[in-house]
Amino acid sequence: MTVSESIAAWCLSHPPFSERAYQLAQQAITDTLACLYAGRDDFSTQAVQQAWAHYDSQPAAIIALLNGTAAHAIDYDDNFGPGMSHASAVLVPALLAVALAENRDGAALLDAYLIGLQAQAFIGEVLSNSHYTAGWHGTSTVGCIGTAAGIAWLKGLDQAGIARTLSIAVSFASGVKGQFGTPLKPFHAGMAARNAIDAAELAASGMSGRMDIIEGEMGLLQLFAGADYQPAMVQRWQHQTQHVIETVGVMPKKHPCCGSTHRILDAIADLQALHAFSAEDVESVDTKVGIANWRNLAYTQPEDEMQARFSMNYCVAVMLEKGMLSVADFTPQRVARQADARRLAQISMSSWSAAEEAEQGNLPHIVTITLKDGRMLSAERLSAKGSLAEPFSESDRQQKFADCCGNLRGYAEIYQRLGNLSQEKSLGFLRKLMV
Repeated sequence: MTVSESIAAWCLSHPPFSERAYQLAQQAITDTLACLYAGRDDFSTQAVQQAWAHYDSQPAAIIALLNGTAAHAIDYDDNFGPGMSHASAVLVPALLAVALAENRDGAALLDAYLIGLQAQAFIGEVLSNSHYTAGWHGTSTVGCIGTAAGIAWLKGLDQAGIARTLSIAVSFASGVKGQFGTPLKPFHAGMAARNAIDAAELAASGMSGRMDIIEGEMGLLQLFAGADYQPAMVQRWQHQTQHVIETVGVMPKKHPCCGSTHRILDAIADLQALHAFSAEDVESVDTKVGIANWRNLAYTQPEDEMQARFSMNYCVAVMLEKGMLSVADFTPQRVARQADARRLAQISMSSWSAAEEAEQGNLPHIVTITLKDGRMLSAERLSAKGSLAEPFSESDRQQKFADCCGNLRGYAEIYQRLGNLSQEKSLGFLRKLMV
């Protein structure tokens, strides 16, 4: 079978999902909806709303476009390593828009989420990290194709229909990392969510494309800088017993900024917990990250809140001063006040070399803080907080939901109902969180 056909076969014959997988999916959906609500008034979301305001009644694809943009607007949504994507920012808005339109329940939403997430992992495995490192935004490439599989399943398409959906979604896949730090980056997530629905609807109408368009000549793998694909992968998928959400997981963000900063920010928090020092005690900060992370963080002197989310200098400066970052730290007023050129210049960033990364794979991110009294404090991290190895506590999850949704009346009740999502027969209560 081709890659598309193999993924489609898995979608309809996957092993039963475990209670642990459902729990992790529920937590990811809750986290994403919180980020979506927090991003509803962001400039990028408002621009998309204005551009599509002429629709008298908005179809599911446009609702997904608006809410996918909002979910990714403040860069607080989860990371997904296997897909090189912000998986849930595409999955949740797209699936929820279709689920609401077709009166599906919470259990169906959870199943569709797990199917779409695993499909993203399969596509990500085919393309490998070289796709992302080359400059493709996995959220809007891998995210679109994998989410399309979840949408096709939710809409009741058969195996051939899901395979057609995947082929069509390849032609929708787009989005480059050169747009990071601009309002168009969040739009990538909304675009991918909309495109996933459009792909499924086209497939349902009988539209079709090449079944080997992912791995074949002039296909996704060849044109999108994929590497290391082996045909044996598709055979292994059919025998996979554990879901990727249990083995690798999605990683919710502790901080409302680019994930490329997070290991450094968590390492600083580790040092702050061990050594009582303040921002005024710091002489300089040196950070070392991966090449792709270094490329993501292009703004040493950010001029607005979007650039600040992609500035190691800004995020480290706030972390040193406050010991945490919140949604309120990324407003035009706060950035103007915090972006002190002298202080940001004390913070530097370098990366591992391509040869080092090729030899060792996942290398740690390292921070070295030189204090004015001469002490040098150093810490490193292989992963950020939120991974399966260091998961959020229930308190962490509640705190983040409150940070995002605290101004919404009844947010605590919504959080509680999301905790029992599999029992919810109607998803209408979630409209309060949506654009």
